[in-house]
Amino acid sequence: MKHPFIRLALAALPIATLAGCAIVPPTPKPMYTATLPVAPPSQPQATGSIYADQQSMELFADPRAHRVGDILTITLVESTQATKKAATSTSKKNGNNITAPSILGHGLKVGGNVADTSLASNNSFAGDGSSSQSNALTGEITVTVAQRLTNGALIVQGEKWLTINQGEELVRISGIVRPQDIGNDNIVLSSRVADAKIEYVGKGTLADSNTRGWLSRFFDSKWMPF
Repeated sequence: MKHPFIRLALAALPIATLAGCAIVPPTPKPMYTATLPVAPPSQPQATGSIYADQQSMELFADPRAHRVGDILTITLVESTQATKKAATSTSKKNGNNITAPSILGHGLKVGGNVADTSLASNNSFAGDGSSSQSNALTGEITVTVAQRLTNGALIVQGEKWLTINQGEELVRISGIVRPQDIGNDNIVLSSRVADAKIEYVGKGTLADSNTRGWLSRFFDSKWMPF
């Protein structure tokens, strides 16, 4: 009785492994974590003076992000819509009639029948297809400046986790921002971010209920022979 139980357990092990790998939750990535500027070596603080450089305020400095480690807010205004439709219709007809040749004034006969030949073909094809897709993403995410390029452009990156009820939502973004596109309120639109990589995923009860199981995905995959 032990051997059938062992065989059953071994057969169920791959299924349990695939079921556990059906949904891979999003994980933090180091490339999206906050970038901190390198602190210069500390200088001995001078005493006996009213002015202290460590406590100075930049009254006339630009408040917009322009250095590594500065904070910048990106407003997500992503909206895409695509529609495609194609229709094809073809038709082709052919007809050929070959009269039996005459020999000494008499038509050629085969088995008592006139050797006339006729050929006809008719081919037709009709195809129709359409596809449409639309996406929208709005909101705000605050990122940090990871690098300042030689032309003054800023490489920004950041991520934000939201825990709501029984699920978690993750927003990640990275790209290149021109200082000219940053507003006076230190905000830039996501449509102004070059090489933007935006990721919006979630995990939890709600995300699991909207995800098909591995067996259902297998029957719809290219590996299904039927």
